[in-house]
Amino acid sequence: MTTATLQFVDTPDGPFAILADEADRVIVSGWTADADAVLGRLRPAHRPTDVAAGRTSAADAVRAYYDGDHAAIDTVAVAQHGTPLQRAGWDALRCIAPGEPLTYTGFAAALGAPSAVRAAASVCARNAVALFVPCHRVLRGDGTLGGFAWGPEVKQRLLAREGARR
Repeated sequence: MTTATLQFVDTPDGPFAILADEADRVIVSGWTADADAVLGRLRPAHRPTDVAAGRTSAADAVRAYYDGDHAAIDTVAVAQHGTPLQRAGWDALRCIAPGEPLTYTGFAAALGAPSAVRAAASVCARNAVALFVPCHRVLRGDGTLGGFAWGPEVKQRLLAREGARR
């Protein structure tokens, strides 16, 4: 990839960064106004050579999500590089319904590997396109938040916004 588009969207949870490839697929997203933090979510081999400020189609989905349409993020095109397990996990994360979070154990079972809880957690940790691949919908076995690259406060507010039953 040579050029990517970077857009920041104001949200109630702070600035939301969207980095999209030349096909307008989100390759990194998260709650930051720091372009270096955005690029840091990508392995060096997958970083664009040029980044230009501009408009992404995903920004409309972010606004709709924050306006209460939690399904608006479901069809946003994303592109991530990873192992077959990671790619399957990221696809599975997109199937978790808003308001119905899974535990890491439940997520591992959804991946067909109920004993691979650490691998399931790793899938969440390596997700570079937060919100669009909703890793915030996975919790610890005791129902507590667990980790989140953009901070537990953001994760808690996203779950509350979605009416999560924990």
